[in-house]
Amino acid sequence: MSKFGDSLNAAVQKAFTRPAPKSAGAQMRYLVKQLGGTKAAAQMLRISQRTVERYVKDQIKKPRPDLAARMEREVKNRWQPQIRAKAKAKAASTGGIVIDARARMGYTAPIGTTDQDRIRHLTIALPPHHADRLFDAQDAGADERELERIAAEALKEVYFQDGGRRAGSLEEVRFTDVEHLEFEL
Repeated sequence: MSKFGDSLNAAVQKAFTRPAPKSAGAQMRYLVKQLGGTKAAAQMLRISQRTVERYVKDQIKKPRPDLAARMEREVKNRWQPQIRAKAKAKAASTGGIVIDARARMGYTAPIGTTDQDRIRHLTIALPPHHADRLFDAQDAGADERELERIAAEALKEVYFQDGGRRAGSLEEVRFTDVEHLEFEL
C-alpha cells in the first residue's frame, strides 16, 4: 500500500464534482470506454476478456473483493481528468496543500543537539511550491520513498526550520512508522 501516493490521490478526488461509477457494470463500462476496448481493460485488470464482456452486459454483478478494489482504484484514477488537473494546478500555484501526519519523525542535526525521533502529530499547511513538487514527482512515477522524502523536506523547511527562522543547522528530517497520513487541498 502506498500511503503517500494514495493520500495525494484521495485529496485530489475530494475535488470531483460528480461521483465516480459505483456498480461493477458501470465501472467496467467506464474502463472499457477509457481504455478503448475490452481487451485493454482485461489486460489492465488481469482478468479474461470474456469476464470483462460479462461485466459490461451486467451478467456478473458482484466481483471478488480484490478485483472490486482494483476496478474502483482504476476508475478513480481516471475519473474527471480535467477537474483533477485543475485541483492540482490550483494547489501548485496558489492554494498549497495541508499535510496531517501522525508518525515517528527524526532528524539529523549537528553533534551536541538532540536528534531523538519521536511520535509527532502535525497538521501543517505547505506552500504551493511543495504541493507542486509532490504532484510533479507523483506524475513522474516517483515511488513511495521519494514522495516521503519530498514531504519530509517540506516539513523540515516549514515546521522545523520555520522558513529559516530557527534550526538552521538541521540537515535532514525523516519519517518512520507512519500511523496516519492525509493530504487536503
